[in-house]
Amino acid sequence: MSGASLIAELDLIGARDGPLVDLDVVVKDVFDIAGTVTGFGNPDWARRHGAATIDAAIVCMLRDAGARITGKTATVEFTFGLEGHNKWHGTPANPAAPDRLPGGSSSGSASAVAAGVASVGVGSDTGGSIRIPASYCGLFGLRPSYGAISLAGATRYVPSLDTAGWFTRDPLTMQRLADALLPASEPLNGPIIIVLDAFENADTDVASAVSATCDAIARSGRAVMDLRLCRGGLDDLFTTQYQIHGREAWQSLGPWIESAAPAMADETAVRFSAASAITAGEARGARSVRNAFSTKVRNLLSDGAVFVFPTSPCVAPRLDANSATLDAIRRQTQRVTAICGLAGFPEVTIPAVQINGLPVGLSLAAAAGRDRALLELATAIFADVR
Repeated sequence: MSGASLIAELDLIGARDGPLVDLDVVVKDVFDIAGTVTGFGNPDWARRHGAATIDAAIVCMLRDAGARITGKTATVEFTFGLEGHNKWHGTPANPAAPDRLPGGSSSGSASAVAAGVASVGVGSDTGGSIRIPASYCGLFGLRPSYGAISLAGATRYVPSLDTAGWFTRDPLTMQRLADALLPASEPLNGPIIIVLDAFENADTDVASAVSATCDAIARSGRAVMDLRLCRGGLDDLFTTQYQIHGREAWQSLGPWIESAAPAMADETAVRFSAASAITAGEARGARSVRNAFSTKVRNLLSDGAVFVFPTSPCVAPRLDANSATLDAIRRQTQRVTAICGLAGFPEVTIPAVQINGLPVGLSLAAAAGRDRALLELATAIFADVR
């Protein structure tokens, strides 16, 4: 079933003289907008929650900076999925590849920006929900440093992983948003580090195409080096994120699900059932692995170095892909989205290459707090590899 990217049209003007005064922005349906119900991708949730009385923090920041809010966008049910499906609202189109999925869970915001409906799409990213739609739809996408953007007024899901970020079609708009919404940061003067395990995790055609882009970066005169991030591959990162994600998701939403017994898609019910089975001991072990990994990565990037790797290990799956195929892709994808998710570091994806006409993103990641410098570097690299 196909669906529209917008679930509500709005016309909320911002400050008259702000730095974002000419930008139209759509907002994922997990962020409160005064006078509207935050539906969280599920009709029973929407029916049982009243209209918001104040705007979410990121909506306030955008309007204070002059942006106009023009709509709320569809999301995956309870934001629990990377494909973009929603049983109730349909699957937003992928304008860059109409026979392919848009990616999720910020599918509506990505679809709207890719279609030219808005200049900016606000989304949230827990396990890849901005980065993967950006890659699939040929967009610029930013998952900021954890905590860089307040989540006040957002429906929380996995508190230690949730972030708010955005999509744009061009690097200039991405940079304008960062300048308006994020603090200044130190420059990034370290080497570009090619994360070998992420390339090995990717499909062969994706790894080859993104490697060619990395060669172009090296030819531009930037220092480039290779690094294997995890001795045994990325499976441990996947397991760690899976256990933290599932445990916190069930702690956040499980009591409401058990009391309200909402109607939900079969795939959502299966995911929550699996999440409910993750034990406190498993979560404690996962947090220990996460802490050690975060320390390692922080040390690697402390001198202003930048990781580079394929945003997604594959092109967007076909709309008719079966559940077994999508489950395998989700596991493959979360091995790489876990890198910055677990560490809490900023990651920007740029539309670097195409494979048979299908977009694939290149990700750059830096130490926490260096978001604006990372976007400046991403803009320069995009100019180098175009």
